Amino acid sequence: MDDRTEDVEGIGDARRALGAFLRARRARVAPEHVGLAGGRRRRVRGLRREELAQLAGISVDYYVRLEQGRATQPSPEVLDSLARALGLDPAERAHLTTLVEARHGAAPSTRVSPLLGRIVAAVGDFPAFVTNHRLDVVAWNSLGSELFGGLSDPTRRDRNNARYLFLDPASRALYPDWEARAAEAVGQLRVAAGRYPDDGDLAELITDLSARSPDFRRIWAGGEVVVCGAGRKRLRHPEAGVLTLDYETLHVPATSGETGLLVHVFSAEEGTEESAALAHLAAAV
Repeated sequence: MDDRTEDVEGIGDARRALGAFLRARRARVAPEHVGLAGGRRRRVRGLRREELAQLAGISVDYYVRLEQGRATQPSPEVLDSLARALGLDPAERAHLTTLVEARHGAAPSTRVSPLLGRIVAAVGDFPAFVTNHRLDVVAWNSLGSELFGGLSDPTRRDRNNARYLFLDPASRALYPDWEARAAEAVGQLRVAAGRYPDDGDLAELITDLSARSPDFRRIWAGGEVVVCGAGRKRLRHPEAGVLTLDYETLHVPATSGETGLLVHVFSAEEGTEESAALAHLAAAV
C-alpha cells in the first residue's frame, strides 16, 4: 500500500476508518503525559498498542483486532475507555461513536431552500455563506462573496472550500492563519466521511486532495476532528487589509435524503475599524 492510499485509509469502509482513526490518535499521545517512560529509543510515535490497551483496560488482542478492522462492534464502555485513554474531546468522542454506528445508504443530496436563500441574502451587512458536508459553498450573499475571494465568480476561486484551501495559493493570502483553517477543513471532512461512508463524491474529493496536496496528507494523518461552532477568524482583503471578525455557525438540520447545511455568518463589533471596513465593502458591492 503506498503512502497516499494509507493517508486516506478507511474512506468508504467504516471498519478501516475506525482503525485508522485509533492509530492516528494513538500516535498523538505523548507517553510521558500518561505516566509512561518516553525517550529517544522508542520506535513508535506516541503510544504502543499494548500501552493503549492497558490504559483502556482491554486486552491487547482485542485492541489489535479493532485497529485491523476485525472487531467491529465495541461496546459503549470500551469506546468510553478508549476515549479517556486517548484524551479525546467531545467532538472526537462523537466521531469515534459515529464510526462504530455508521449506517450505509445513498449519499445525501444538497438543497438550499428558497427561505434559507432569502435569509442569507437579507443579512447583507454581515458576510455569510452556506456549506454542505463536502465543504461545497452552495449559497452566499454579496458581502460574503467579496470577503471570501469572489464566490459569485467561479473563475476566481473554487467553490469547494477544501479544494480552494489546498490547491489554490490565493487561499494563503486570504487566510493569515492558513494552517488553522486547513486543519479545520480536514477535521470537518473527516467527520463527514464517518457520517456518510457511501458518499462517492466525498470519497473522491478526499482521495484527490490526498494525491495532490502534501499538506492535506500531513494534516489528515493527524486524525483531526472538527465541528464548526463560533469564535474569531482573521481574513485579508486586498482593499480592507487584515480583518479580525467574529463568526457564528448556524446548523440547518438534515432532512430525509438530504444533508444538513452550515450557515457561516461573520460580523465585527460596532465602532471598530473592522466594522467600518465591512460597512465600506457592503456599500461597494
